[in-house]
Amino acid sequence: MIENLNGLHEIVTYKENTNLRLYTNTQAEDYPNHWHTPLEIIMPLENTYSVEVNQSTILLNPDDIIFISPGVIHALKAPSCGRRIIFQAEITMLSSIRGFGSIISHISPALKITEDNFPRIHRQISCLLLQIQKEYNIGSLLLETVIYSKLLEIFVLIGHNITDHFEHLCGGGHVHKEYSKKFLSICNYINEHFCEDLNLDDIAKQAGFSKYHFTRLFKQFTATTFYQYLNRKRIEHAGRLLADPDTSITDAALSCGYTSLSSFIRMFKIINGCTPTEYRKMFSSRFPPES
Repeated sequence: MIENLNGLHEIVTYKENTNLRLYTNTQAEDYPNHWHTPLEIIMPLENTYSVEVNQSTILLNPDDIIFISPGVIHALKAPSCGRRIIFQAEITMLSSIRGFGSIISHISPALKITEDNFPRIHRQISCLLLQIQKEYNIGSLLLETVIYSKLLEIFVLIGHNITDHFEHLCGGGHVHKEYSKKFLSICNYINEHFCEDLNLDDIAKQAGFSKYHFTRLFKQFTATTFYQYLNRKRIEHAGRLLADPDTSITDAALSCGYTSLSSFIRMFKIINGCTPTEYRKMFSSRFPPES
């Protein structure tokens, strides 16, 4: 259920003293286009469910799982009553973990995991989600710690699947395992230096590949292009900066590596579906100033 919708922005009400929310939805109720800051994971347990992302409809059968990235506009459709787990979690604090950015790039804007397309990890992720549901309902003192540890297990499974698939595409063998290490290192470098003047030519040269070869391999490893990856990192950081009302939009743009304010605003809207000014207003509505 959406308890608080400000325009397209869902203001998520978390469980007390956590950055988590989980509920079992059973209603035949459609949710309109909306976005929110936490990651969302949905797993139907009974009957079908569907998610609309980027004008595409993704059908979920029982036990299918979908990950929806933070800030992605989406709609939910329930053709009939059923039962589905809807789990939301803030993951900003995980972004500093090395290797995490390359996993998130594969999830964006949404990732559907089924027994057919992810046979090696689907059942494990399904079990972890059920464990998260159980822990959330118990409400132990270590609830948040336990749940985030299981969420990290899920990300590790996805990460291993990414590297295994990448190595398979490259032909396997020791050399291609080294490719995985190299591109993971490149992603970590971008995550740590995205505010600097990075360009495709220099990064490809640093990796030891021609620009053409690097572009192809980077897309295989991250499921996105070099500049899409770089811009998403910059805009994610900009969102954190804009949460501070004392940081101007111009300062946020410059701090994220943009020399053109218009380019920054255009990219921010492409990725977040709203301008920096609109984002700041929506963020302020979630965290009003103390009187």
